[in-house]
Amino acid sequence: MHLLDRIDQWARVAPDRVAHLSGDRALSWSELVTRSNSFGAWLDQELGDSRAPVVMRGHKEPEMLIAFLGAVKSGRPYVPIDVSIPEQRAQRIIAGSGAARVLTPEIVGQAQAEGGPMERAGECDPFYILFTSGSTGEPKGVVITLANLQHFVAWMLAEQRFGAGEVFLNQAPFSFDLSVMDLYCSLASGGTLFSITKEHVANPKTLYAAFRTSGIVNWVSTPSFAAMCLVEKSFDAAMLPQLRRFLFCGETLAPETAAQLLERFPQAEVWNTYGPTEATVATTSIRVTGDVLKTWNPLPVGAAMTGTRIEILGENGELLPRGERGEIVIAGPNVSPGYLARPDLNPAAFFELEKTRAYRTGDWGRDRDGLIFFEGRIDGQIKLHGYRIELGDLEANLRALPEIADAVVLPVEKEGRVESLAAFLIPRGALEGSDFEKSARLKTKLAERLPAYMVPRKFHFLEAFPMTPNGKADRRALAERL
Repeated sequence: MHLLDRIDQWARVAPDRVAHLSGDRALSWSELVTRSNSFGAWLDQELGDSRAPVVMRGHKEPEMLIAFLGAVKSGRPYVPIDVSIPEQRAQRIIAGSGAARVLTPEIVGQAQAEGGPMERAGECDPFYILFTSGSTGEPKGVVITLANLQHFVAWMLAEQRFGAGEVFLNQAPFSFDLSVMDLYCSLASGGTLFSITKEHVANPKTLYAAFRTSGIVNWVSTPSFAAMCLVEKSFDAAMLPQLRRFLFCGETLAPETAAQLLERFPQAEVWNTYGPTEATVATTSIRVTGDVLKTWNPLPVGAAMTGTRIEILGENGELLPRGERGEIVIAGPNVSPGYLARPDLNPAAFFELEKTRAYRTGDWGRDRDGLIFFEGRIDGQIKLHGYRIELGDLEANLRALPEIADAVVLPVEKEGRVESLAAFLIPRGALEGSDFEKSARLKTKLAERLPAYMVPRKFHFLEAFPMTPNGKADRRALAERL
């Protein structure tokens, strides 16, 4: 069944059920389908034959879902941009997307047209485009087709066997691909998407009060968000009595976090998954049980989804035997057709592996007893609180500031997980004030260019970098100063 047909059927089966709950705003299934059809027709009227992407700038408003579905029902991919993305970076994403229209919740709320959209997305058509960090400071758009998304959703539905009408936690912003897991698993199973807004996160008391009345069955988040919640002693089965599964992706799941969740939520399963944006959210999974915790530390990310292969390749592209470390390569129908309008990047990342579309993840990994283990990045890319960050992107933006002559950014790790970022800077001339004052000014300027999660926590000011024999900044020597 076409994913859009699967979604639309719930307007007939359960028209009054809540499809999306965000703050005090609720959107029923009947409203979601009717309004997305009308919005798709409005896009056809406004844009004519153009099938260029449409940008949706907002947060967790119900209009976001209406716009996403309306866009693809009219055969146009959508590009989500969260309000937390600074204006300069948002404008670079808009320009890079070639968008036909930039939309807001207000525009979507007022847009109406009779009838329905004329031509919906086909299997090979782009469904959505997510922009990730790029090493040169320019975001790069990952194109995901309907076929990519359908393969992912079918796997999740078969493995997890969600019941109809279950409540899904939506923690991640829609511009982060983890949100695709909760959004489309909820939509495909006729569920209720329960969005955590920036107001919830800013006020823990409000957050936990919302949890108590949420009825969440399926928790989808980064591990670090769950670890943050575990600091609250009342975060347990009494707060979330209907919770039945934790689904984690986006960063390393620490054994300690999994163990605490199993202790506090004995009725719930804990699942660890892994996958890059370029392979549609997640490609592997494993249920983390007490036996798994006793057997493995660090935890495996599991086995590949049905219909997709994971291979570990050596430096020369050769298949490595089990147990040897190499690059994780994903081959299957969930692999993206490539980066949007980036012929300079696509050949190095995407290729054919035995006549199957494949993606070089740039991740170290190995296969042990049929389980995949993620062992960090090969290049300068890291994951921080689930967000993928190219350190080169951050360094390029620091060097673009008039006060900075050169910059090196390093991850600060604790127990195998990146906790924050530290920047080593060579100022362009003398900077006034204390290190604290200088850091505060630079953070403010950087926040105008980059999302908050990319701004380093600590700044170190140096006259010169230590150098390697090859004349490059000695990152290992700098790391010893952290």
